[in-house]
Amino acid sequence: MSDSGHANDRPTPGGPEWLDSVVEEVIDPGAPIIDPHHHLWPHGEGMHYGLADLEADLASGHHVVDTVFVECGAAYARGTGEPLAPVGETAFVTAEAERASRRLMGGIVAHADLTDAAHLDEVLDAHHAASNGRLRGIRHAGSHALHPEVLMIPGRAPAGLYADPAFRAGVARLGERGLSYDTWHYHYQNQDFAEMARAVPGTTIVLDHFGTPLGVGPYASQREQIFKQWTADIADIATCGNVVAKLGGLAMPDNGFGWHTAQRPPTSDEFVASQRRYYIHTIEHFGPQRCMFESNFPVDRRSLSYRVLWNGFKRMIVDFSADERDAMLRGTAARTYRL
Repeated sequence: MSDSGHANDRPTPGGPEWLDSVVEEVIDPGAPIIDPHHHLWPHGEGMHYGLADLEADLASGHHVVDTVFVECGAAYARGTGEPLAPVGETAFVTAEAERASRRLMGGIVAHADLTDAAHLDEVLDAHHAASNGRLRGIRHAGSHALHPEVLMIPGRAPAGLYADPAFRAGVARLGERGLSYDTWHYHYQNQDFAEMARAVPGTTIVLDHFGTPLGVGPYASQREQIFKQWTADIADIATCGNVVAKLGGLAMPDNGFGWHTAQRPPTSDEFVASQRRYYIHTIEHFGPQRCMFESNFPVDRRSLSYRVLWNGFKRMIVDFSADERDAMLRGTAARTYRL
């Protein structure tokens, strides 16, 4: 992203100058963190977030001991044939992890077409080889955008993917191979997700971004109605013992909080005030041992800095026990992704 100013010299939202306009002391700087959800792209691709950007964020004050890369369509090997194209991303991420100046990306959640039974094991084997032992799971997202025109990152999954028998068989195959399944979708898909999760109890399933309650376009005026249904859906999903919840991703522009267009990013107190109810509700139903905080960087970086984000997370759980805080900051991610 460019951090050049507009005509009034206002810093560009999401740029370094804008992010640095809110500076806080690091809360509990010694607490170990595993960030189980971030992305990365080669130079010139995607959101312009490379290894140097990631390392700078990880060095901003919190004690991040490891991370998990989650697929984002980067560095696909287009000449290898469509089923194997995503293996290029795994090879790219592995090379970046191995040249990094510190430990990061100890786990990789790659992409594969879970409906393609004819090629799935071949693709998983190729990911495993390309990852040098880092492969932990697959994300084939179920996100189906009903109003893609209003979304900054519209999901492109076909309608009904979670109910597709071929897809469910692919999710089940991941569990048979000791791999987890990550997904993201929108709030109106939570019930379909729960049904899918119940159908494949042998696979650990990771729900990203709270099921993405939207807040833009036709959803902008429906926040409270959406929240009410979302609370019921999350309580129901939590009864699926094979599902683990990632706590984060609510600072995406599509969630509708508007920070990416503000004069300055939110402080951690402002972040907590706006979003705490989503976090606490999920923790209350899943329990700390099935919850893990995620940065979702650089997507959420459009709204606030890495330091402020993790300060906010720590503020949300200040009343929990030391063991519970450690589970949500590190332990659940370490167990889920075998780090």
